[in-house]
Amino acid sequence: MLNSICPIFPSADFGRTSAFYGDLGFTEVARFEENGYLILVRDGVEIHFFSTQGHEAAEDSDHAAFVRVENANALSLELEALNLADHGVPRFTRAEGKPWGVCELEIVDPDNNLLRMGHVSSET
Repeated sequence: MLNSICPIFPSADFGRTSAFYGDLGFTEVARFEENGYLILVRDGVEIHFFSTQGHEAAEDSDHAAFVRVENANALSLELEALNLADHGVPRFTRAEGKPWGVCELEIVDPDNNLLRMGHVSSET
């Protein structure tokens, strides 16, 4: 009966959030400024955002989601072309095999929200 799940992340600036995720291939499908809500979609994956005026990204990500993808290595190659930093906020960490049997990459957005994206892999 369950169909999907959509993380709801904080955003201090909907324009900045939409532009950042737009570079990642997401499309803005709804923005409700008066209600402080934004919805972005890529390949059927939705990410929702609530407005947090004055929000400053914390030292560590306190909002996160894992997105299963067909091929984390291919997605990683696509995202590498954006030349995001590999440290700080925002940042991108290339796909790699993890000891728990998942090949995954990490993206941290300007509000320090963490997205891990990966696929099950026999390569660790």
